[in-house]
Amino acid sequence: MPNALITGISGQDGSYLAELLLDKGYCVFGLVRRSSSDGIERLNHIIDDLTLLTGDLLDEGSLTEALRVSQAHEVYNLAAQSQVHTSFEQPVFTAQVNGLGVTRLLDAVRNMAPSARFYQASTGEIFGSARDTPQTETMPMHPRSPYAAAKVYAHWITTNYRESYGLHASSGILFNHESPRRGTEFVTRKISHTVAMIKHGRTDRLRLGNLDARRDWGFAGDFVQAMWLMLQQDEPDDYIIATGRTHSVRDFCELAFDHVGLHYQDFVMHDEAQLRPSEVDALIGDASKARRVLGWTPQVGFEELVAMMVDADMALVGATDR
Repeated sequence: MPNALITGISGQDGSYLAELLLDKGYCVFGLVRRSSSDGIERLNHIIDDLTLLTGDLLDEGSLTEALRVSQAHEVYNLAAQSQVHTSFEQPVFTAQVNGLGVTRLLDAVRNMAPSARFYQASTGEIFGSARDTPQTETMPMHPRSPYAAAKVYAHWITTNYRESYGLHASSGILFNHESPRRGTEFVTRKISHTVAMIKHGRTDRLRLGNLDARRDWGFAGDFVQAMWLMLQQDEPDDYIIATGRTHSVRDFCELAFDHVGLHYQDFVMHDEAQLRPSEVDALIGDASKARRVLGWTPQVGFEELVAMMVDADMALVGATDR
């Protein structure tokens, strides 16, 4: 069986990727931080099939040890300080984890497992104030947050290790992707969870920042398929993974409330405190290269995604009422 090492395995993407690789017969190792506030609840249903190792992108020694123990054929780096809003409050920490942390891991791979295939989780946020729409792999980057700036560094250091040392290192430029496993600190899950709380009479308000921000939203379970496909290619490369459709936060709210028979205008309040210091107004990705080379296409549409998330949170909140 091939061995895979997933950093950030306890997160949304990590849990879906772990499921996918187990289904394909991989021996899956996951790197978790001892101090992580994001527990392993998303992995409970597959925990007996995984080997979890303790490590941190801030500690190269722990990365080297994880590579030694796992003998990984494929390394998926999904670990990050993943919240844009937090990156404005903790810019140096964000740079250490999302930027230099990737360098530490790449260097550990170069020294310990140079034949391993490496996946770096890049993001559509690197385009920020994009000059053209939709965004393609060759478009200039204009990050609008410390999170995005650190991800730009990570993207280019991955390219550098690929070109300098011959690593099979690819970056997946993933646009927004959501699921019922998304943390409630992210706007989509905040909406779906609060809708359920309102429907069950547990609260009466949803506070949001920029309702007009537009994003290209897909399903995380679809997007991890693309990660795996990138590492099956003979040559490493970078790929945009996106649906090619854009919707506003307001659209998400309207669908979510409609799904439970409510009107969003009755419950949503604008909150200036939740606005970013610099906003990204619209992002939409062109995934034609991924369709052509990887044979990848998204399977879950926007409306289905919203309904899936609301249904899951309705069940979750309802269970706590019993």
